[in-house]
Amino acid sequence: MTDDELRDICNYLIVVAREAGDVVRHAQPTSLTTTSKKNTADIVTQTDQAVEILIRSRLTERYPAFDFVGEESYKVGLEITDQPTFIVDPIDGTSNFVHGFPAVCVSIGLVIGKQPTVGVVYNPFREELWSAVGGQGAFVQQFDGGIQRLPLVVAPSEGLKSACIGVEWGSDRKGPNFDLNLKVFTMLARTTATGGAFVNSLRCTGSAAIAICRVASGQQDAFWECGCWAWDVAAAWCILSEAGGIVVDGHAGNWNPPIDNRRYLAVRPATEGQKEFVEEFWAVIGDARSTYGPAP
Repeated sequence: MTDDELRDICNYLIVVAREAGDVVRHAQPTSLTTTSKKNTADIVTQTDQAVEILIRSRLTERYPAFDFVGEESYKVGLEITDQPTFIVDPIDGTSNFVHGFPAVCVSIGLVIGKQPTVGVVYNPFREELWSAVGGQGAFVQQFDGGIQRLPLVVAPSEGLKSACIGVEWGSDRKGPNFDLNLKVFTMLARTTATGGAFVNSLRCTGSAAIAICRVASGQQDAFWECGCWAWDVAAAWCILSEAGGIVVDGHAGNWNPPIDNRRYLAVRPATEGQKEFVEEFWAVIGDARSTYGPAP
């Protein structure tokens, strides 16, 4: 696929994301329109479902040969192939959406050969639009203002000691996955005198896609989560990569995780020190492991 064709796709995804964002912005979710999936920390609204139907109809009409993977229509066992595939989260940050907290976005990614190739992330409440095309850079537009190239801030990585790190609790609140979160969060927050990394801050904002875009912008040093899905990260992964950041495994050791890895550590663009930052973060995890992993 040519650069011009990919740019045309990105431009159309922006149009679709803005249309979907209008639906999200004007919706008024209530307890009657919200149901639980796995538990009360894992919820879906009628708006999530309606927005995915809208996005799917727009994309399949224009690109009928492309595959489509969406959070609300996903079935266990569905695999992401080498075919061009749209990977969509109609509302990333559903809990925020229900509570009126404006860290909410529409996330539309295109992966080709299982590689993030086009990404569009749009927060309709703050009118923030991040976008990227493989090999063509990453950009952000805010409040209909000028378009800025990412990263907005770039500097050498100073390691964990001064880092602002995005994290999420996820919906598993027991067992080894919860235990791993407790270990990592505690070790990152503790003072060095008590054996911790004593990072500057931890941020839990409820949207993986937005958090990774903040990392791409240079506004956060990293984002770590085990348990999220390809639709949470596909679009933002492209944006981060094009900005000069990297995504590695959320478990120690794998520098090249697959798109459906379900364990991700995103690290900001830096003039130097990315590798050292990853290794320092992985040292906090050590041999600890979650149960999450890519589809067999």
